Amino acid sequence: MKLTVVGTGYVGLVTGACLAEVGNDVLCLDLDAAKIATLEAGGIPIYEPGLEEMVQRNVAAGRLSFTTQVERAVAFGDVQFIAVGTPPDEDGSADLRHVLAAAKNIGQHMTGFKLVVDKSTVPVGTADKVRETIAQTLRERGAAHEFAVASNPEFLKEGAAVEDFMRPDRIVIGTDSERATQILRELYAPFQRNHERLVLMDIRSAELTKYAANAMLATRISFMNEMANLAEVLGADIEQVRKGIGADPRIGYHFLYAGCGYGGSCFPKDVRALRHTAQEGGVPLRVLEAVDTANAAQKQVLVSKVVARLGEDLAGKRFAMWGLAFKPGTDDMREAPSTEVLQALWARGASVVAHDPSAMAEARRIHGERPDLTLVDDPMKALDGVDALLVLTEWKVFRSPNFEAMKAAMRQPLVFDGRNLFDPAKMRGLGFEYFPIGRGGV
Repeated sequence: MKLTVVGTGYVGLVTGACLAEVGNDVLCLDLDAAKIATLEAGGIPIYEPGLEEMVQRNVAAGRLSFTTQVERAVAFGDVQFIAVGTPPDEDGSADLRHVLAAAKNIGQHMTGFKLVVDKSTVPVGTADKVRETIAQTLRERGAAHEFAVASNPEFLKEGAAVEDFMRPDRIVIGTDSERATQILRELYAPFQRNHERLVLMDIRSAELTKYAANAMLATRISFMNEMANLAEVLGADIEQVRKGIGADPRIGYHFLYAGCGYGGSCFPKDVRALRHTAQEGGVPLRVLEAVDTANAAQKQVLVSKVVARLGEDLAGKRFAMWGLAFKPGTDDMREAPSTEVLQALWARGASVVAHDPSAMAEARRIHGERPDLTLVDDPMKALDGVDALLVLTEWKVFRSPNFEAMKAAMRQPLVFDGRNLFDPAKMRGLGFEYFPIGRGGV
């Protein structure tokens, strides 16, 4: 098939590359000329394992190309994927300006049938707005071309997005058009040769499915973080609790790890957007309100431990920070706990030496050059002469360090572990003061 993907951000670029990988001809549109220049030069604007190689392979094969020309992009694809950003407005709602601008461009330049597919995470009812925008634009042109609109939300985990797209556990398609259903069924056939993965439903249900999935995962995380805080007070170990409840097949082990809060481009934004949608509909989502509140509080737990141990005034104190991205496998720092911890330490007069395997450039972009932040290219270099180490991201490279070298490098062997990477008994046996999350029983 000939496909157009509007947007070369996280979702758009993964979608375009993976659809090209199975033999489709894909043209990706972005109005950011610098981003397109990077892609055409063989680079990619985001970090995602396996994506750069896939992009380069399909560009070389002639199946994947990039453009800033709207008219060319609309003319190219029989299927037009809208994969632009939906950033949060001040009230928490999703900003649909880019989605509707893409729809208007399609209506302005289409000359025959187009299937328009919402790939962006959008509130329930967005497909109706996309349909009306295209129809209105066609009316203004005096044109009467046929088109269909479908919802095909993405379920990609940052750090495993290529694998998730190529081997999906489900492919949700919301449509009221038999023609659209057949096109998408054919498009996704290479991804479900082993067994049927297509989940067909109406458009509004598909739109809600994406938000509901992210809200459920966020709820599990916040629930475990609240249990961790309770376990610490009661002298219980949240890791033992996790194993005990995860063994129940109705619960399972996924997303039960306690820590210093969730971040990223999806969970915080989507929980708030779903709450806003519900509020507009007069349906209070009390559980999700608590999830959001609990997560905001959890991002301060590590700071509270630091203050309890070292005092409110941290002037002159120097901290090492391992991890800046909101999770391993990505350079994404959007709403990362590290950012709030950095701000809290700086506000108290401390300085930070930080390392992250992928997010160093992003940290420089966000925080700029400042005397109280030093970025180093080796996690052990961050430890020289520091008063304490804070672990913010559970990168594998942090899991089995040379503890003796750590202890020798630090001014004092003090570790605040926001991801529970280490065994408390072992750490204390090695002479560290160790403060994990929710492990009061060990």
